[in-house]
Amino acid sequence: MSRRLISSGSPFEAVAGYSRAVVDGDWCFVAGTTGYDYATMAMPEDVAEQAANALATIERALAEAGFAMADVVRATYYITDAGDWPAITGPLGRVFGEIRPAATCLVAGLIDPAMKIEIEVTAKRQTG
Repeated sequence: MSRRLISSGSPFEAVAGYSRAVVDGDWCFVAGTTGYDYATMAMPEDVAEQAANALATIERALAEAGFAMADVVRATYYITDAGDWPAITGPLGRVFGEIRPAATCLVAGLIDPAMKIEIEVTAKRQTG
């Protein structure tokens, strides 16, 4: 199976030279995904809403690649304020509560001050 690139249609992908996701065999690597709301074309202020949006974008990318959220084996969360951790556990728990991927959360500065969270995941296709 050859390498396959998945795009979310974001203009940033071409400008910065990256893909929303890359499929390589049974693996799918999803790039850091922020909470941008593609329905309203805006970044919500609420960090929990940003987390939910990021997870929805990730789920769409995985689906296009032929994967499901249940295939996620690794998640990394980047937040700009450690105090936001309690607010994001709800959206994360709703999606990953039964999946339980290995996960890491880091406090970091993101490109745009409106961005409060960025999430990246790695998925492995389940076989048998």
